[in-house]
Order: sequence, then C-alpha cells, then structure tokens
Amino acid sequence: MSAPGTAEAGQVEQTLRQVAPGRYDAYEALLHALADETAGRLWMLLWQGSPGSPSAQYGNMRVDGHGYAPCVTSARELAASGWNRSHEVVTARDIAGALYPDGWGIWLNPHAPGGGVGIPWPDLRRIATGLDRMPAGPLRITEPTLRIPRFYALLTQNAHRTPPVRSLRRAWVQPALGAAYLAVGLDLYETSGAAVGAVRAMMREAVAAVPEGLPVSTVSMSDDHDPVTMWLRANARPFYDREAHGPAAPAVGYGYPPPAQRY
Repeated sequence: MSAPGTAEAGQVEQTLRQVAPGRYDAYEALLHALADETAGRLWMLLWQGSPGSPSAQYGNMRVDGHGYAPCVTSARELAASGWNRSHEVVTARDIAGALYPDGWGIWLNPHAPGGGVGIPWPDLRRIATGLDRMPAGPLRITEPTLRIPRFYALLTQNAHRTPPVRSLRRAWVQPALGAAYLAVGLDLYETSGAAVGAVRAMMREAVAAVPEGLPVSTVSMSDDHDPVTMWLRANARPFYDREAHGPAAPAVGYGYPPPAQRY
C-alpha cells in the first residue's frame, strides 16, 4: 500500500514528465492535475520562517523577467532537492489564488534535470478560478479581420441605447487549445444588477447577427489580470465610445463579471 498522498503526487509528476516545448495538451493536463484538490498538493520552499508564521517567506526566482516561487511536487522530490530549510505543504489551488494577483507564478521541481517547469501567473489564475472558465494559453491575440458589419452595427446601436456602456473594443483570440473566438471588451460605468442585465441583453441581441459557428465572448475592461483585457488596453481603440458621440452616463464605477464559459 502506498503512503498517503503518494498516488496523488504521482498524478502530478506523471503529467509533469510529459510536458515539453509545444506540447500544449500535456501542459494543460498538468494544469488539470494541479487544480485537483486531492492530487494538486505542492511543497512550497520557505526561504525564511516556518509554516504559518508571520515571518514566513517563500523562496523566489526570476526567469525572463518574471517572478516564480519554487516548489516541489512530493516529499520524495523534496529530499532529492537537498532543501534544508522549512517548507509548507499547500494545495496548488490555494497557492495559485495567493500568488497570481501579485503577478507571481510557481516553478515546479527546479532541481530536476532540465530545470523543471514554470507555471506563469496567468495559468495560476486559471487554476484558482476554474480552468474551464478561461481559454488555454498562451493566447495569440490580434485585430479581428472578420467582415461582420451587421453584428458591429447592431452592437453599436444597442450599446448607444444601453446607458451603462462607456465603450467597446474587440480582439481575435486564438487559444493554444480550442477554437478561436471574437472577444468584445466591455467598459462600463456601473455594475448594478439592472446594469449587468441590460448589458447581457444587449450582447444577446447583437450575437443573433453573428454568422453561425462564430464564437463570441466578452471581457471586462476593468479586469487587471485578464490577458485579453491587457492586450485591448494596449493595442485596440474603441469601435464604440459613448463619450465621443455624446454626453456620458454618470460615472459611478465600472466593470463586468466574466462569463461562465471563458473570458
């Protein structure tokens, strides 16, 4: 009989061994193993302090300018690493939720041959909030080239009649796995229940004009951790801007909750 946690750790380590450059399917399988509450346990390496103490501080490393907290995937790997300071055993989902808001990822088994595998903060966000809610990265994001004037005309018309909408942007998103889709960035003045309902109704009516088989999704322009939003802020001008067409609605905050399926 295996020791408690051995089989679960083995699931993560088995998928980890399959990860290689370009193997996005294997990398996605690793993320799913880490997101599993039973299998996804990690041994976080503490640079100082002890587990649960106010002075506890994870180790850190930087790769290509990005920050990662090093960790190992089992007690066996902890022994193999030669780490002689304290460590903390946590679920990957818990540590993902703690690290991604500050832009930190994790690095699995950095002592292993080949240097281990890094999980950047956007993928920690997916682990923390639900892998099925967001597309698999890395994302290739570009300007849309689709000719769908009826959809844009209807959406612009409806947006002008929907007071919570400040502006709209658009992008074409190709996930590492799965179908490409059109993303609409929503910049809203407010997010009351009535406002959100009005914006959802606006999108439902406009999406009826989209050619069959074309996926359309939305992102919040107030989401500081959404890669699509970040791209839209940096690269896309609004195709609808209320303040460029007339008086603005009262500014009382803005944002929009992401859809259940994806960004």
